[in-house]
Amino acid sequence: MQPEPGRIYKFFHSGRNDSPFRRLWINALLILACVVAIYPVLRVITVSLRPGNQLLSTSLDLIPKDASLQNYARLFTEKAFLVWVWNSIIITITVSIIGVALAATSAYAFSRWKFRMRTGGLVFLLTTQMIPAGMLLIPIYLLLARLQLTNTYRGLTLAYIVSSIPFSIWILKGYYDTIPVDLEEAAMIDGATRLGTFTRIVLPLSTPALAIVFLFNFMTAWQEFPVAYRVVTNENMWTWTLGIKAMQGQFQTEWGMYAAASVLIMFPVVLLFLYSAKWLVSGLTLGSVKG
Repeated sequence: MQPEPGRIYKFFHSGRNDSPFRRLWINALLILACVVAIYPVLRVITVSLRPGNQLLSTSLDLIPKDASLQNYARLFTEKAFLVWVWNSIIITITVSIIGVALAATSAYAFSRWKFRMRTGGLVFLLTTQMIPAGMLLIPIYLLLARLQLTNTYRGLTLAYIVSSIPFSIWILKGYYDTIPVDLEEAAMIDGATRLGTFTRIVLPLSTPALAIVFLFNFMTAWQEFPVAYRVVTNENMWTWTLGIKAMQGQFQTEWGMYAAASVLIMFPVVLLFLYSAKWLVSGLTLGSVKG
């Protein structure tokens, strides 16, 4: 006999009536989960602070002996790290903005208008997400090569947008469905256009969903490697994923700079999560409507 969902929720819900033992058990479990999640990151920071003669050390000290910032300095002086990050930022921001704009308008059409093949179009978009990413490498490369878009910002941007928009449309379409049509009809009675109701009513109410879509597009483009590895061959166009991959040689890997680059790469994503936290928390309850 399976426990009821309500009983499971009440057990993990910490309230004033919880016993001290229950609160202690839940807090201990949360602390353990945090340690498991944070410890690998601390190990990467430790490796980045190790001098060259201690990179292969098996010591578990979080702050290594003779710790230094030498690997970080070498990353900027011996490698084109700033160029890699700059390329990634340009591509990622472009993909995120264009992806949100296209997904927002497309999802609105699927949500509000009835047309032929509407259901078939949604199913087709969902089906594209079931295709393994590796199977798309060859057609994407052939398409970009035919359009002479390899080794360009436009080529990578186009490839990333195509892969991220279908899922974004599904997210926004589901959220638009929860927004009452009466709000738009009342605005149009007062003289607003369809575009006006979309920009002034629907989009402001969809801020949590738009934040999630923006973050999804950002993460997809920021950490993407297989497509960039096939499409980009010019070192001046490398993203940070390609730059870090170049540190792995056949006989030797520059683990110190590898770890240092990994630490620095975390900051844009962490800052974005912290900034968008207020929208992400409400976005977790997609489907609810406040009256």
